[in-house]
Amino acid sequence: MSQFKEYSDAVRRLYERYTEFVRKNPAATAQLENTVRTLSYLIAGESLIGDCSTYLPVYSASNLLVLFNDSILRKGLRCPLSQQRLLTWLSVLEYVEVFLEMGAGKLWGEAGRWLMIGLIQIFKVAFRLVLLLLYKSGLQTSPPIIPLDRGSECVSEDDSTGEQQEDACFVGQRSGRAIRPLGSAPSLQSRLWGAPRKRSSMQEKINSRPTDLSFQETLAESVYISRPLVHLVCLGVCGKRSWKPWLVSAALELSSFAILRDAKFENRWERAEMKRRAFLLCYYLLRSPFYDTFSEEKIIFLLRLLADHVPGVGLVARPLMEYLPTWQKIYFYNWG
Repeated sequence: MSQFKEYSDAVRRLYERYTEFVRKNPAATAQLENTVRTLSYLIAGESLIGDCSTYLPVYSASNLLVLFNDSILRKGLRCPLSQQRLLTWLSVLEYVEVFLEMGAGKLWGEAGRWLMIGLIQIFKVAFRLVLLLLYKSGLQTSPPIIPLDRGSECVSEDDSTGEQQEDACFVGQRSGRAIRPLGSAPSLQSRLWGAPRKRSSMQEKINSRPTDLSFQETLAESVYISRPLVHLVCLGVCGKRSWKPWLVSAALELSSFAILRDAKFENRWERAEMKRRAFLLCYYLLRSPFYDTFSEEKIIFLLRLLADHVPGVGLVARPLMEYLPTWQKIYFYNWG
């Protein structure tokens, strides 16, 4: 019992030291995250075409490390996130879904792989619908928790007093110029000889309310959230070679996008999410059966043409041609 207590105390002290390091050194934390992610890319160069069992755990771990460090920094920023636990679980699912899919396929075969895909999609749809309908979280982003910018948006607790002093300013009604009162000036050593800084984009994301959606827009967002599960059900009923799952999924996503495109979103992150969804519509060109029937030959021909005639492009185009069949086989890469 005493050994277990000593072990738990040692783990707790290690955790406290690490959290203190992350809060005081966000730039060094970013370098650590980039190192782990670069390691996953180096491993990917050898394993993407063949076995992904080495690459995927490292890549998933790099994303989870970013999520864990962000949770520490958000505590330092005192972020008012009432749905933090639900958002965290949803983020974890999105970061490890490909690894879970391939792991289930290796352990339990094709049936186990599809069972794992179905369970993950059910949980993701349920979590997102709760966020949308119960917490009124508005437009759902991917990833659910946007990673912090370590360079400009992370403020440690030691800097909180300075941040409060910077916020203590007023803006002239006619000139629009921000003026700092004399009483809020910091000491000579820590004084910043410049104009008061504006609130960072992540602070805006954290402190701003999501745009309220009308009934029609909420319905459209619910359709977008439910689309992966509807596609999976159609796939099970109609089969992989049928056009019906592809058509149903495309119709649901296009109808949702057509309604939400006209919404007046007030936040930058919401507008960025709509741009991301517009780009993701191009994925239907790479999704079977459209890809097998129309796109595959044209894409392979174009990549081979570029690789053979444009210097340097072959370094990217040839591995991409080899990787496309593998990408097609992984459900969460293709349809997730």
